[in-house]
Amino acid sequence: MLFDDLKERGLVCQQTSEDIARIFQKPVTFYCGVDPTSDSLHVGSMLPLITMRRLQLEGHTPIVVLGGATGMIGDPGGKSKERNLLDEETIQKNLAGVRRNVEKILDFTGSNAAKIVNNADWIRPLNVIEFLRDIGKHFSINYMMGKDSVKTRIDNPEQGISFTEFSYMLIQAYDFYHLHKTQNCRLQIGGSDQWGNITAGTELIRRKQGEGSDKEEAYGFTFPLITKADGSKFGKTESGNVWLSADRTSPYQFYQFFLRLPDDEAVKLLRLMSLKPMNEIQELEAQMKSAPQERAAQLSLAHELTTMIHGKEELQRVEHASQVLFSGKLQELDQKTLVEVFSEAPSVQLTKDKLQDMTLVDLLVESKLCSSKGAARKDLKAGAVYLNNQKVEGGEDLPGKDLPLLHGAVIVLRRGKKNYCLAQFS
Repeated sequence: MLFDDLKERGLVCQQTSEDIARIFQKPVTFYCGVDPTSDSLHVGSMLPLITMRRLQLEGHTPIVVLGGATGMIGDPGGKSKERNLLDEETIQKNLAGVRRNVEKILDFTGSNAAKIVNNADWIRPLNVIEFLRDIGKHFSINYMMGKDSVKTRIDNPEQGISFTEFSYMLIQAYDFYHLHKTQNCRLQIGGSDQWGNITAGTELIRRKQGEGSDKEEAYGFTFPLITKADGSKFGKTESGNVWLSADRTSPYQFYQFFLRLPDDEAVKLLRLMSLKPMNEIQELEAQMKSAPQERAAQLSLAHELTTMIHGKEELQRVEHASQVLFSGKLQELDQKTLVEVFSEAPSVQLTKDKLQDMTLVDLLVESKLCSSKGAARKDLKAGAVYLNNQKVEGGEDLPGKDLPLLHGAVIVLRRGKKNYCLAQFS
């Protein structure tokens, strides 16, 4: 039943065995790896973790392997050129940030509590001779070169692949073997770009079993990499990645990202990322068809995922901010939320002393909403200028001392319907 549900949602891209479903007939320990390439994961990284949470809710035990060792090497999978190698200090900082993200999605209590481990703990003690003799001997160069992650790079003579990245597959395979031996971990999951690494792990376990270890078979499956309709990377906006850490992407912008999804993407993501049962998702899909203007899928996703990552209180705050922005009553927002709401708009930093010496026309030019004082006066007379979402009536210039500062520090300027600038005063 569980594996059928995964397939119905579109979560199964490749599987190592046709009878993989039987592994879920009793509680199983499984793992997924995360390499610390940044101090925060982004929304594209949520799919593996939510899939782990989905399996955990069915009674299975997740292990998150943080790549303290593999992160220093770099996975060639899905990359056209070699990653920049990270130093130890950066790796440790990134590991701490990723751990905080993971702890928001998985449950670390109960009989099948999630575990977080660092593969540096078992990779670092290995010496080169031991690794080459005990692990490397099980893989032919022909086998490794047949993997897409390696083949794609070798076929590109300008980039190629270093021995460092070439060895990544062996180290990840050893991760699976180590967890299989020490934690009875029998399943690895990951994105489709990890297929070569996952199958290398199941192959190593199979070969090592021939040397007398236990006979429990290991399995793996992958889920599709999420892309937008144009084939570009999911989770990336014009201003960059949408991060899970609030200090890199505010809860408001996180919420808005899902609210702004095109209908087809929202429907697809509901199946992949929502923990709601399929019958509820199908109801939302029906609502999308009958009343697309209500954006039921986007609202459901934004609500569920913002709660998961940022909590119920933050969800209530950002939903209130969305309602206030629509109504135009910006004075109801606290300063922190106000700045978050307009974080993607252009901004200008000024001193309060300077404000006293300027007028609204000067401020419109300073903010670059108007190209000249003449253009600013013209827009004022046309009724196209708004202060804190309230139209400036009368078309007259206003002295700086009469301009309304929200919280004594902020003015939201708008020209026309969509041209905003946040003026902040210190």
